[in-house]
Amino acid sequence: MIFQEEYSSQIPALRTLINLGYTYLSAPEAMEQRIGRTSNVLLEPILKEQLQRLNKIRVSSSQTEQFSKSNIDEAVMRLKEIPFEQGYLSASEYIYELLTLGTTLHQIIDGNRREYTLQYIDWKELHNNVFHLVEEYNVATTQGDKELRPDIVLFVNGIPLAVIENKRADMDNPIKQAISQHLRNQQADRIRKLYVYAQVLMSCTTNEAKYATNATPEEFWNTWKEQKIERHELEIMKQLVVDKDTRDKIVARRRGTAHFNSDKEKHIVELLTEQFTPTQQDMLLSAVAAPERLLDLTSNFILYDNGIKKIARYQQYFAVKNAMRQITGLHTNARPGGVIWHTQGSGKSLTMAMLAKAIAKDKTISNPLIVLVTDRTDLDKQITGTFRNTGVEVINALSGSHLVTILQRNTDAVITTIINKFETAVNKIEQPLMSNNIFVLVDEGHRTQHGTFNINMQKTMPNACFIAFTGTPLFMKDRSTLHKFGNMIDQYTVRQAVQDEAVLPLVYEGRYTDQTVNKGVIDRYFQMVSEGLSEYEKADLKKKFSRSTQVADAEQNISAIAWDITDHYKKNFQGTGLKGQLVCSSKRTAVQYYNALRHIGKVDVALVMSPPDDREGEDSAYVG
Repeated sequence: MIFQEEYSSQIPALRTLINLGYTYLSAPEAMEQRIGRTSNVLLEPILKEQLQRLNKIRVSSSQTEQFSKSNIDEAVMRLKEIPFEQGYLSASEYIYELLTLGTTLHQIIDGNRREYTLQYIDWKELHNNVFHLVEEYNVATTQGDKELRPDIVLFVNGIPLAVIENKRADMDNPIKQAISQHLRNQQADRIRKLYVYAQVLMSCTTNEAKYATNATPEEFWNTWKEQKIERHELEIMKQLVVDKDTRDKIVARRRGTAHFNSDKEKHIVELLTEQFTPTQQDMLLSAVAAPERLLDLTSNFILYDNGIKKIARYQQYFAVKNAMRQITGLHTNARPGGVIWHTQGSGKSLTMAMLAKAIAKDKTISNPLIVLVTDRTDLDKQITGTFRNTGVEVINALSGSHLVTILQRNTDAVITTIINKFETAVNKIEQPLMSNNIFVLVDEGHRTQHGTFNINMQKTMPNACFIAFTGTPLFMKDRSTLHKFGNMIDQYTVRQAVQDEAVLPLVYEGRYTDQTVNKGVIDRYFQMVSEGLSEYEKADLKKKFSRSTQVADAEQNISAIAWDITDHYKKNFQGTGLKGQLVCSSKRTAVQYYNALRHIGKVDVALVMSPPDDREGEDSAYVG
């Protein structure tokens, strides 16, 4: 068995990618497209030809014009002039905006000088684009003193949109090494000029594969679990044989290198023609690098969030797809809503923003009015930044009254608001808003959609589509959330998140504090304090003081639990640098626990309390 990485991972990856629709370019072919310079990472002749083919200036219903050669050259120059002085991720965002939004160019037609938009990629019609791959793509470093060679680079219209590193399976932690190589190559003195164009990065070995985007730290690289591509489809694709001309190019690149012989050539041909079982590498490449998926992920599932570039995890991708499948189509009345239940730590808020972006871009929905309701003020700012490049107006509701005004405009917009302002607005709207192009996306729906508010919300916008996002498991008592919003659109459980290593496992240990209750003394005390009350009033008083919180917050109970906490912490964690947190039902109870722990005096303790919630519509006295 040959364990070199090109035989165990790289050549099998080439076969999969070629079968997915990429055209293999040999090193001489690629160098010709680079005008003979390793400092040039674009395949310029292919790019210019595609720009001319994809872009037509519509002068009238019957007349179109070509962009001038000078404008095509200008479009390529804008793509090559990378503003690295603003920082790597800022430069990456500049390129991303050019690729996804296009660029405007002036051209004189029939004596009139006007602006026209040129697109680098046709995001709507896959077949209008061309897809190539090059292996061992040698790129000059920033200083030009040496060259580095990523294993595989994928091109769309001559633009390097993905970079793949392959490692052999018998290495020590091959995926970690592949990710490390990606991160090194993105440093300022390496080949940043290539990576700034890349939208998807992949690290592969035969039985493991992960993906990410620019400047993603190792701990945030993701695995992919496919939901739409069936196993038999993957097997059929995997069995496709690479044509002889391409096989000859792949062999020719290696012929003449050290230790290459007829046995190795035979092995390469076998890898490109014989039948093999699909691997984890094949799954990731099919799910993330296939031309259609690569364009979809790039256009719709990449966001710049507070200076960080992020790409969707698989559960976010499929949640948005499942939601869009449900809410689009012909709906004469209300669009069906539902619940997206993704556990805490799985990127739920980002999924919410991605779904809003998908709704805003969907051409089958006319004038969508999207309301994102959260219970966090910081999410308002995040979503505003997310949408600034989609061409859709983003408005932060300043108050409930301001939100009413926006909602009654009956025009497309993305509105962010806090739950309290939304509740105030719902109560102030007198005439129902009948449009079925209103979409209300609610963060932590199980917490906020309570009682009369949910009823009023449905009455105020009877045809709107309501989608709740929650990270809390829907136990029996929470099942009303489903009834209020509709069916379960998508779910991503704690178990799945732990398996994906997206969150750490939660270990629960039950604790019991042994206590006794002197029933006789309590009954005599109750008779004294309830003297003079009617039987109904006595029953009501007894019911009030038999609640679990009254028992839990009793002074003796707090003292016993404080001792148990102290003992447990001293035995297991004291001196390790780890801390503990005690969450209380009220500020008063928090103070009682603080005093009890200080009185015991065996652990250091601090008290942290939130200020009163004075947001509009909020009437709770405290946040414990």
